[in-house]
Amino acid sequence: MANITAHAGGDLTIRPAFNRDGDGIADLIALVFADYPGCVFDRAAEFPELDAIADDFKADDGRIWVAVDDLDRVLGCFGVKYDAATREAELHKVYLHPTVRGRGMAQKLMAKALAWLGQTHPECQVVTLWTDTRFEAGHRFYEKCGFARTGESRILDDLSNSSEWQFRFDFAAYQKALGF
Repeated sequence: MANITAHAGGDLTIRPAFNRDGDGIADLIALVFADYPGCVFDRAAEFPELDAIADDFKADDGRIWVAVDDLDRVLGCFGVKYDAATREAELHKVYLHPTVRGRGMAQKLMAKALAWLGQTHPECQVVTLWTDTRFEAGHRFYEKCGFARTGESRILDDLSNSSEWQFRFDFAAYQKALGF
């Protein structure tokens, strides 16, 4: 695992992820999971898409971005996939290194994803996401960004015994408010 435990600060660059970023994203997810008792990170068993992460998002009409420091270490990631049949998008792989939280990076990543979605898929009506019930800071972030809990939940058959809540964002109203 790459050493991304120390970060001196400074500016981060947001760029589209490449397949080669899979290792950095894996390190980031493992670090975030380590903060939550019972969250198990097993890349081979549960995250095989990290081996070709950019291709995985592209295959689902989506895109993933990374926030990197001046050494090109991945300190944040944020992805969106789009389903043309339902005109719905779904957020995935939303993670931020603890040392860069609270500095607006999550909002910048969200803005980048929503801007791309509006430009690439202007017919999109809804953006959803599923998040582990343990990730309370994430829930507050999504609600701050205008997402609302739908009341839907699911239990995953994964190593972490995850229980997730669904959040929803009215993307059509958002675009209308922005004048798109």
